[in-house]
Amino acid sequence: MEDRGTPASKAVFDYDAELSRYQPRLREAFDVRPGDSVLDIGCGAGQTTRESARLATGGSALGVDVSAGMVARARELTAAEGLDNVRFEQADAQVHPFPPERFTLGTSRFGTMFFADPVEAFGNVRRALRPGGRLVQLVWQAGDRQEWVAAIQRALAGRDPAPVPPAAGGPFSLADPAAVEGVLTTAGFTDVSVSDVSEPVYYGADPDSAADAVLALRMASEVLVRLDAQEVERALDRLRAVMAEHSGTDGVWFDSRAWLVTARR
Repeated sequence: MEDRGTPASKAVFDYDAELSRYQPRLREAFDVRPGDSVLDIGCGAGQTTRESARLATGGSALGVDVSAGMVARARELTAAEGLDNVRFEQADAQVHPFPPERFTLGTSRFGTMFFADPVEAFGNVRRALRPGGRLVQLVWQAGDRQEWVAAIQRALAGRDPAPVPPAAGGPFSLADPAAVEGVLTTAGFTDVSVSDVSEPVYYGADPDSAADAVLALRMASEVLVRLDAQEVERALDRLRAVMAEHSGTDGVWFDSRAWLVTARR
């Protein structure tokens, strides 16, 4: 899924709300047809999987995610909607033994950046696609192009964040278009295309709820765990102030940039 880390609190971050402005762009890019068999990689709570299933009226959709909790939530939401052509599995797409040449379309919404071995992972996904099958995914551009990263890290640390090179298996590991094309080509894909997509991301209805949402992310816990009690309070005050600066009548939003990556088996 599009997880950015282990929660720092008991709160569960709402990625569907965060990425709501990206969803129409993805829906258009997926272009799910009635007979498609869809594999959704890193499906989270299953929003994109269910959308694909509703469009694949004569086909089906499978969502996979490494998080048991997310898969359970996806199943719960799917049962409530009464969809019968969608299912979910707790699985690591890098190594899971998918049926060969089973799917016509592979999709992912910020769920492919966390592979330990991207070439192996995308090779495994490629084998699961039928000849001519498409892969459509969104991945983050570099961290220094994300307003939410800079603003949140600056608020928590009290200073501008130091530049950090994209780490393998991290949220920005596929930020370099040339590297993405190289990985997919090596994995056996063709017709690789990378295009710029920019939409704001949502953090909450008001500054307090937005600050609480941020505290459910690893990017917050990794900073706060190094601070003493007084420094934590000052960091939280700065975080609420930043959320207030980005708050409007429709909630708290930050700019973001992503790559829409398409390829074909």
